[in-house]
Amino acid sequence: MVKPLVSEKPETQLTPADWITFFTGEILVASLLSKTLYNYPTLAWLQTLADEELFSEAPLGNSQPDVQNGLALLQAWTQTARGGITSEAFDDLRVDYTRLFTGPDRVLAPPWESVYYSEERLVFNAQTSQVRAWYQRFQLEVEKRFQEPDDHIGLELAFIAHLARLALAALDRDDRAAFEAVVAAQREFLSKHLLNWALDWCNLTETHARTDFFRGIALLTKGVLAEIAATFDIKAAIARS
Repeated sequence: MVKPLVSEKPETQLTPADWITFFTGEILVASLLSKTLYNYPTLAWLQTLADEELFSEAPLGNSQPDVQNGLALLQAWTQTARGGITSEAFDDLRVDYTRLFTGPDRVLAPPWESVYYSEERLVFNAQTSQVRAWYQRFQLEVEKRFQEPDDHIGLELAFIAHLARLALAALDRDDRAAFEAVVAAQREFLSKHLLNWALDWCNLTETHARTDFFRGIALLTKGVLAEIAATFDIKAAIARS
């Protein structure tokens, strides 16, 4: 009988095979969401999403209602886009991304953690520095460090995917100590950062999005994070509306 690799909490009593499935799914979906949210939409990327039917299923959290609802919206979008995204549809997505995440007017769903801890909606504050320190701990640095806050949701999702890769590598070489250290690090980062504000972001995006694409992305992200929180036995923060 294979013993669980992490035993601090009942919810994390998973076998190595369970962890491989979980971390593989986490890498795939977190990387996909990271790229979609961090980069300004390009026609090539959006067409790839549609043509390769990357929203046909979720590699993590398929039983979560928000994942199911998000996929339904994204699959409907895929059907309309698979034959070629029209100029009008592409413009609608770019406008939606801009008004939700970048401005120039008031950003409706700020993608930076620090904003959710500041009444003035400021970036580059204590949360930004803390997240940067987490990246540096694992030999990572944001490419646009002095132009883009380190605590962008796309970057935090990419960091989660990076930790998942490290966990799989530790499993592959049968390094139990390294594996448990990475699992503990991911649980701590999620508890102190991503899961403390991302639900707010998801709800704001779902509320203000004008396209089914970004409404679906918000729901998919929300459901995936719920699945991750359950796996690590983390009670996600209640949204601050």
